[in-house]
Amino acid sequence: MCGIAGYYGTRTLPPERLAQCFERMGRRGPDGHGSVHRVVGVERNGYLLHSRLRIIDLDARANQPFARGGGHLSYNGELYNYLELRAELVRDGQAFTTASDTEVLASLLATRGSAGLDGCEGMWAFAWLDDNGLLLCRDRFGEKPLYVFEDDSGVYFGSEPKFIFALLGRRLPVNANHLRRYLVNGYKALYKTGDTFFAGLREVRPGTTARFDRRGQRQDASYWSPRFDATDESMTFDEAVARARDALVESVRIRLRADVPIAFCLSGGVDSNALIAIAKRKLGHEVHGFTIMNTDERYEERAMVETAVAELGLHHTSIPVERKDFLVNLRRQIQYHDAPVCTITYYAQWQLMAAVAAAGYKVSVSGTGADELFSGYFDHQNFYIQALADDPAAQSQARDNWRRVVGPIVRNPVLQDPDCFVKNPALRDHIYLDADTFSAFLAQPWSEPFAEEAYSRVPLRNRMNNELFHESVPPILHEDDLNAMYYSIENRSPFLDRRLFEVCQSIPTRHLIRDAKAKAVLREAVRGLAPDAVIDNPRKVGFNVPIFDYLDVADPQVRAQILDDGPIFEHVRRTPIADLIDRPDLPNSQSKFLFYFLNARMFLEEFGDGGSA
Repeated sequence: MCGIAGYYGTRTLPPERLAQCFERMGRRGPDGHGSVHRVVGVERNGYLLHSRLRIIDLDARANQPFARGGGHLSYNGELYNYLELRAELVRDGQAFTTASDTEVLASLLATRGSAGLDGCEGMWAFAWLDDNGLLLCRDRFGEKPLYVFEDDSGVYFGSEPKFIFALLGRRLPVNANHLRRYLVNGYKALYKTGDTFFAGLREVRPGTTARFDRRGQRQDASYWSPRFDATDESMTFDEAVARARDALVESVRIRLRADVPIAFCLSGGVDSNALIAIAKRKLGHEVHGFTIMNTDERYEERAMVETAVAELGLHHTSIPVERKDFLVNLRRQIQYHDAPVCTITYYAQWQLMAAVAAAGYKVSVSGTGADELFSGYFDHQNFYIQALADDPAAQSQARDNWRRVVGPIVRNPVLQDPDCFVKNPALRDHIYLDADTFSAFLAQPWSEPFAEEAYSRVPLRNRMNNELFHESVPPILHEDDLNAMYYSIENRSPFLDRRLFEVCQSIPTRHLIRDAKAKAVLREAVRGLAPDAVIDNPRKVGFNVPIFDYLDVADPQVRAQILDDGPIFEHVRRTPIADLIDRPDLPNSQSKFLFYFLNARMFLEEFGDGGSA
């Protein structure tokens, strides 16, 4: 796990820009740095910069940029199946001088080019520079970030915007339209268009390569074409459970490969408990779990966490929600993220990463992706009822189960009707909830209708894949990466595994939910490993904190920081904000908007002046 940056084009970069970039790369790679400058053709300068966080093969021999077969590799991530790939390359006559996954990836690129990526399982963003030009690439699910900015001279790239700004010698202007998108439609809208919070700054799309030839011409290509609507309708529920279990165990097994200690994020839900139970009971790994403990009864998970700790025999660290210096710390987080924070959950998760680092860990494991692969959100329950339209008896039973289990706890008003998608399968009003209200809060009303990609004929499966590739998982991965990297920690997500994804796509929709329990296949896949109390708990909690738990709006200094003049009020009207903070309590959507407002305000104050890098 590391930081990467570079430039490919007709300019020669001043040494002070390289030095400034390295200074900003320190948190991603505190264990050393290196660079390469080579001329491609007659006029293209190629620069690769790398800062290293040592995870596999801790020796300096594995430092980067790594030279192999006439090319140089600057790489951020982990190739989890590197041992199997290395053995395959040795059989083909390749020799190795390190025990690193870096050398395996470099050897694959040198001998097979981008065709070698199909056999890779892992997370990565890399730059490969050779006499043919520059190759940029991201992993299938976009776990590792890779930003690019192109101008008439060439392309700048890096793991974080600040790296590009250092090499470019200036910051890019704020993308005001994307900021309004965040304010009105929320974090689920952020990865639908390809925009970022800076004008002209883009990301290499997950599952693709961007190749720049000797003349600087760009060509994008996909190296992974996932299959959708690939269900095997003959598959029984027990077969689905067995296949999911096998794939998940293998995913966890290879993600435990490291030469440094590994910590686990632990909640009271089935996702993290599934991973921890497999690691502990199936693979014999000694697990240290870390949990942010909430005091809000709507989100409190203490009983389930304590059950897991006792039953699995875990070493456990509980971290209380820290409310002191909220605005100061939020600003610091925004400064590092080069962006507003997506949700208040990831302010709290930042505190959890601090505890993981303080305990001496350099790798954390989290449950990102389980809800999207196995069906875990409240709206999935309503979509499931709609999906059973061809089986009236099963649909009626699912509706009764919903009324018994889900109805009493769901808060989104659209989803309080179990038949909302039976009546209108295209209904999506629950996703950008109250967007019209928030649009009216802006100085100039702004709106963008909800849109989704067409992955499946079944609305439930289509929703799940839109969440996986565009709505829920991309912002989570963005926050997971930056929160971990702030403390020089690598975060791993075992649910984001190609084989597991393919197994989940093959599971018939009718198996996804049972007795109003979402993620039915995952629950049974870890039956006998994870605690029954966790497996059988139908309540989806998710970590959340009401904004007023952090924000003491009775404090005049806090009110001043919220309402005093600033660039935010060129975009948002002051009166609705004053109205919000004067209310004793806020519904969930308005609490989120107030958090978005605070982030947008600080982001504009830090980045909105169009100043130097």
